[in-house]
Amino acid sequence: MKSFTLDVTPGICGFTCRIESTSNDKKNARIAITGSECSMIQELAETLTEVSFQDIFVPLTRNQIFLKAEQAGCHLACPVPMAVVKASETALVLALPKDVT
Repeated sequence: MKSFTLDVTPGICGFTCRIESTSNDKKNARIAITGSECSMIQELAETLTEVSFQDIFVPLTRNQIFLKAEQAGCHLACPVPMAVVKASETALVLALPKDVT
């Protein structure tokens, strides 16, 4: 099992976090979002613990990652949900690991 870690510095809010993604089967990625002092990201972390291969290809308006971010009250421009997509893609071997700024 490979594990990938992303450190996210979202911007002016200053609420950094860490996203860890792991996968055993290339069908589902376990997601752990930790270290954020943002109550919305903390709520997202509680509800979003797994992303499936299919979730990566669902349009934004029906994508569970973005729907859960919306339900948690995340700001529209918050980069954490997109970072979850990137972490999931890497764990599911749909993308190679590469730093993003």
